[in-house]
Amino acid sequence: MVAEQRMHAARWRRRKAARPSEILAAALAAFVERGFAATRLDDVARRAGVTKGTLYLYFPNKAELFKAVVAQAVVPSIERGEAKLESAAASGAVVLEQLMRGWAEVARSPAGAIPKIIVAEAGNFPDLARFYQHEVVDRGMAVFRRVLRIGVERGEFRAVDIDNAALCLVAPLLLAMLWRHSLGRHARGGFDPDTLCATLLDLLLHGLAAPPAMPAAPNTDQPPVARAAGIKEKAPS
Repeated sequence: MVAEQRMHAARWRRRKAARPSEILAAALAAFVERGFAATRLDDVARRAGVTKGTLYLYFPNKAELFKAVVAQAVVPSIERGEAKLESAAASGAVVLEQLMRGWAEVARSPAGAIPKIIVAEAGNFPDLARFYQHEVVDRGMAVFRRVLRIGVERGEFRAVDIDNAALCLVAPLLLAMLWRHSLGRHARGGFDPDTLCATLLDLLLHGLAAPPAMPAAPNTDQPPVARAAGIKEKAPS
């Protein structure tokens, strides 16, 4: 009897520890399906298999729940990008490819719908918009700007306007996410984030590539005719 009680207590503790993650997964599914405004905490609690009172033990309101969803589903990808740049021994092109793969991973997941939710509801929920701007947009853009700057400083990339180049890099990724969770639902053909990233990366790296080194200048001490004929001028005796 005592052993059974201990096993039950251990299961209960494990279940309690897992509840925040279960609630966040249920919340993400609800937000993706209905948006922020239309999602009710009752719906989230039901999906998570808990009472509404239990949900409030972990998250005081819907806004804090949404912020926690973003912190769990999106922010870790940015943190991994920041960590790559702290030890950026690899070339700028390699790091850029790793960042793009990280974006593709997020785009494939339910979290890929979060930008659409923010864009659609930022006007009505400015606090959420400011939170997303600070925690996701600003940090994500800083990562892309830094990898571009590293490439330019090492001579791998040609000199470009870093701020606008980063915007040009991110814009197709953002548009793809928005499209996938709006008009993409009604379009023919699938959406493959990996193929999109590979194509975009190919275009970017060819556009960013530093020009080849110029050949050595010809010897201008020789007369023009001799230079054109490839004749070496005799040294004076």
